[in-house]
Order: sequence, then structure tokens, then C-alpha cells
Amino acid sequence: MAKPASKPAPKPAAKTGKPAYDASSIQVLEGVDHVRKRPGMYIGGLNKEGLHHLVWEILDNAVDEVINDHATEIFVTLDDDHKGITVTDNGRGIPVDMHPQLKIPAVVAVYTKLGAGGKFDGSSYKHSGGLHGVGAAVANALSERLTVTVWREGFRWQCNFVRGVPEGKIVKLGPARGSGTTVHLRPDPTMFDKVTFDTTTLRERLEAKSYLHKGLKITFVDPKGTGPETFHHAQGIFEYLGKLIQVRGKPAVHPGQFGLERAEDPKIEVAFAWTESTEDAIYSFVNGVPTPDGGTHEQGLRNALNKALRNYMTTHNLEPKGLVIGLDDIREGMVAILSTYVLEPQFQSQTKNRLNNPEVTAQVEGAIRPVLELWFNENRSRAESIVARVIASARARAASRAASQKVSRKTAGGIRLNLPGKLADCGSDDPRKSELFIVEGDSAGGSAKQGRDREHQAILPLRGKVLNAEQASLSKVLENEELGNVVKALGCGIGKDFDETRLRYHKIILLMDADSDGHHIATLLLTFFYRYMPQLIRRGHVFLAQPPLFRVDIGKESHWVADDAALAALLAQPRRAKPEVQRFKGLGEMMPAQLKETTLDPKKRQLIKVAIRDELATERTISELMGKDTAARYQFIMDRAAEAESLDV
Repeated sequence: MAKPASKPAPKPAAKTGKPAYDASSIQVLEGVDHVRKRPGMYIGGLNKEGLHHLVWEILDNAVDEVINDHATEIFVTLDDDHKGITVTDNGRGIPVDMHPQLKIPAVVAVYTKLGAGGKFDGSSYKHSGGLHGVGAAVANALSERLTVTVWREGFRWQCNFVRGVPEGKIVKLGPARGSGTTVHLRPDPTMFDKVTFDTTTLRERLEAKSYLHKGLKITFVDPKGTGPETFHHAQGIFEYLGKLIQVRGKPAVHPGQFGLERAEDPKIEVAFAWTESTEDAIYSFVNGVPTPDGGTHEQGLRNALNKALRNYMTTHNLEPKGLVIGLDDIREGMVAILSTYVLEPQFQSQTKNRLNNPEVTAQVEGAIRPVLELWFNENRSRAESIVARVIASARARAASRAASQKVSRKTAGGIRLNLPGKLADCGSDDPRKSELFIVEGDSAGGSAKQGRDREHQAILPLRGKVLNAEQASLSKVLENEELGNVVKALGCGIGKDFDETRLRYHKIILLMDADSDGHHIATLLLTFFYRYMPQLIRRGHVFLAQPPLFRVDIGKESHWVADDAALAALLAQPRRAKPEVQRFKGLGEMMPAQLKETTLDPKKRQLIKVAIRDELATERTISELMGKDTAARYQFIMDRAAEAESLDV
């Protein structure tokens, strides 16, 4: 039987000068070594955020004692050079007895072994921000020195570490009263870009913790400061919300705030309110730890907001026709704080920036939604202010989209936007001192141009009645020459592109004839401003001029009278001479000097500032009077027919 041919021996690998890749190439890094080799896995980076993350890990351990009702007070003290920090709590104190498996004191295990902690089985801590048993060991591994002092079972104990490695054995310092833990750490300057703690960053986080946990008292000591600062807020997140709104600088659109505290699992605390800001701000926390990237708990809040407000609008027939309201419109201007306590939270990473538990979405939504719907129905005036805010946001968003498309087409065609040719501009470059008179007709515009103060008063005449912005499509509004001239003259943009800092005049004065046609034109302009530039009205930039309708000469005296009622009152007064009454058919009939004396001169004129006192009532009135629905307009007129004493035809 023939023997099988033997396989040729493998050729030796060619010598390339590169080191061989074999089992000896595989490094096994554990514990402290792995943290120091790959710190970004644990703290996100070696920048300012990573440096302060060391403090947050130690602080969260102290707060966990508070969450579980074992501590009430925390002290945080900076070193004189701001390169070290001490965190002390009056909790139970970390156990110092021997760990049964590791055969080292439990406190040493906590600060040297990744995965060593007392928060895995839920018996020692029901809720906690530290979950992975990693934070304390990571902070230790990245510290040049770290010292832990424990008050427990009538004695004081201390252990020291250098770059994560124990420096000797744990020391029993002697008898002591009370219980608690003190951790002093100095980050390793060979690891971080800069080792200096920022007092503002620390102060903001400490104050936030005191708001999140009612009853907790935190004392912060900065040796370079004026003295100890104490953070203690009995009203918790409800007090926190008020501060956040104040800091953001945009007033609330309704009094009070919505708030909910739920004690059963998952424990939830939430507070929010709507403001005039164009941006929303949601500050969320899980077990006291900030989650800046949100997660499933924030999704539950968004779902609750969306469904509760839509249900309220549907129930009370407040949905505007032809307008799509999105979640972004509902959230715009809202400032919210959401704090949840989850038994087994699943964070996206060790930095805990995002919550991933899928079940929390339904839990948060189910807790908030019915209470919020009840709050809306029990606080109708507040709810209607919020609805008006949401509708205004939706309209502005629609205007912005259409305006962006229009601008893109103009840019592509090479069309340059210039000031309107009919605009007689003023000489001043200071918007605070500049006024724009929007005048009805070229004739009145001519008189106004001659009678004005050329340094501070600009004149823009309009031709006839402008387009009804409530009935026309947005594209038609943007194409309308008269309204386009108004937008160009103001210079501040429209819709979402509105920028008050670019407004060229801080007083926009509608100067129309004192008759029904003039009132109609003023109403059309106000409708346009309300729909597409409402900030002008809300910021107090829009005014109505009060030109006289009559001139009454009695002897050598001349009286300027605004309307028929004022004329009747004047004529009813005792007089020696026969009055001569002149009615102006229009502003164009007035001489420039007369127009200046009665309407243009700031020292003699009377202006009416346009304001929105009731958002929802204004929204309804504009929709009914200026909209396409004739039935709504007819009903509005019939309901108020008795109020009309006469009709100016």
C-alpha cells in the first residue's frame, strides 16, 4: 500500500522587520491600569468635563445616601489652590470590615476594584445614581492622591491611595461619634489637560442637587471666596423652575406652573411652564444624575405633553383650520424639569448621559398625562394662554418655511433686496430714536414727508388697501408688493427669521384716515403683523396715530376733533361764536403744518400703543373677522350688532 505523500513543510515567514503578532502581543489590563490607559471609556475625556466628572462620581455616592434617607447634609470644600476637593456626607459610612471573597477591607475594594459596590442587589440602596460599581475606583485611579475617612461603628478609619494603589493598610484612628464618609482627592496632573476646578461649574451642580432633593443641605467652601455658601431649597424642583425661567430672561406666558410629585415607583417629580422664548429647555435627571442627552424618560414627558394638549384643544374646539401643529410648536418656549427614580436604570454609558430603559416611557407618560389634562381643564385661562402660544409658534414656523423657500428662489435669481423706492428714510441711525409712519396713500404721504422731522421720522406711503394676510396663502403674502415694502423697510425679517436687533425703527406708527376705510387698512396691517411679525406687537413697537376727523373753529380758537362723539360733545358746550366745522375727507386734505401739529409732533400728538392682552381672544377675533369662514364672521357681527350705534358708509 502506497504511503500518502507527505505535506511540504511550511515556509518560514519572510522577515519584514515588523514585530510578530502572537499570544504575547495580547495585553491584559485590569482595574487601575485599564482606567489610566483608556480614561475616555469612563469619564468621557481628559478635558474640563472629565476632570469634574471625578467630583460628580464622589458627589453622587454621597447623594445616594440622601436619596435612601441615610443622610441629610453634604459638605464640599476646595483646596486652597483649587487643585483638590473634599466631599463629606453624614450618611452610614462605607463599610470597613473585611470583604469575604477579596479578603481586603470593603472600603478598599470600593476604591480599587472595578465592579465593587453596594448597589447591585437593591437591598442597601433602593435608588442610586452610582450603579456600575465603577465610579469611586475610576476617580481613585485618575487621582494623584485620594484619602477616604470613614466614621462608623464608634470609630474613625482612614485609608490613602496613590494613583489608585493603596498606600499602606487601613488605619483605625480612634473613637468617634456619628457616621459618615469624607473623600479628599487631587486629580493626577499627568492625566488631565488642566487640573484646576471651576467654582462656577461646582456651584451650579451643587445647587442643582439641592433643588432635586428637598431637605438636603449642601455647604460649599471656597477658600478664595467670601465664606461658606449653603444650598437648601424646601420647595425642590418647583423653586428650581422659577429660577431657571428667571435666568433665561424670558417671561412666562401664564401665571404659575404645572407640577407633579409621585411617590410610587417609578418615583417622578416634574415641573414646567411656557415662556416667550423661541427655544425649549428640558432638564432631566435619573436618580439625581443629570441626563443631558435625554432618553426614554424625556420621551414619556414629550408624549404626555403632546397628547394632553391636543386633547384639550380638540375638546374645546380650539384647533385652527388649515394649520398643522407639531410637537416642536407645543414644546417651544417650555422650560421643564423632570426627575425620575428608576430601580434598575440602564444608562447608555458610564457617564450616564442618556437613559435607555424602554419601559420608562410609558410609565412617565401614564403618570403625567391624566394629571396634566386635569390641570388644563381646571385652569382654563392658563391653558388658553398656552394654546395661543402654541398656535402662534405653528404659524411662525409655517411662515419661516415659506419665507426660506422664497428667499432661496430670489437668491438663485440674483435679485437684491433694497429699501423700497417710496420710503422717505430718516437721517438717524439709532433705531431707538427712529420712527416709521406707514401712511395711507401718496397724497397723505406727501403731506407727511413735508411735515415730518427728517432726522427721526421716516415715511412709507402705501397704495390702497393691503392684502388680507389671514385669507391669502403665505406665498401670496410674500409676493405682495405693499407688504413686501413694509418688511424691507423694517429690516428685521419675518416669521422665524425675525431678529429684533435688526429692526430699523422702534416706533412703527400706522397713520390712516380717520374713517372706516382708514380703520380697515389699519386692521389689515395689524393682522399682517400679528400673523407674521407678532414680536413687534409683543415688544411694544406698534402704534396707531390719532389724526383728527374734524377741525372746528370757534371765534379765534381752533379745535381738532377725533370723531363724531367728540364733535357732538364739543358742540354741546356753551359758546359765544358760531362754530365752523370742517371734515377732512382724508389726510391728504391737511396741510403739512396741520398734520405736523396734530399727528406728527411728539410733543402734541396722541398715539395708541397696540398690545395683546388676551392671546386666545385675539386669536379668535382675528380668525373670525379676517378669515375665510363667512359664517364665523356673520355670527361675530350678529352677536355684537347691538353694540354698533352707527355705520360709517
